[in-house]
Amino acid sequence: MAVEILPDDLWREISSLLPPRPGPSSKGGRPPADERSALRGIIFILKTGLQWQMLPREAFGVSGFTCWRRFSDWTDAGVWPELHQRLLKRLGRLGGLDPQHGVVDSASVRAVLGGRTPGQTRRIAATMAANAM
Repeated sequence: MAVEILPDDLWREISSLLPPRPGPSSKGGRPPADERSALRGIIFILKTGLQWQMLPREAFGVSGFTCWRRFSDWTDAGVWPELHQRLLKRLGRLGGLDPQHGVVDSASVRAVLGGRTPGQTRRIAATMAANAM
């Protein structure tokens, strides 16, 4: 049995963070894609590392390009930091978050002014590279 990427209760909690989408254009065209389907696609892409254009439309109901565009729009709208906080609170309530164990790296925390600069590496010997003849 497959596990739902975005269960109903989690979707209800997250959906209020997403900016409202404009309705269908009076000029016609395709109606906007479902927000939940787009978020499911984004989660799948981020979890698997798949390329945006490789997202199977038949499995998610939206194209990878639509997911990428929503990801970009929601990033510009500042959705992700608040969503992250809500997920951490939810995990804490469910007992799935242990503050004793954590990992911090430069991808998640900016090193302001850098760290200590190591000393210069000493030369061992003056040798030429093998192909420098």
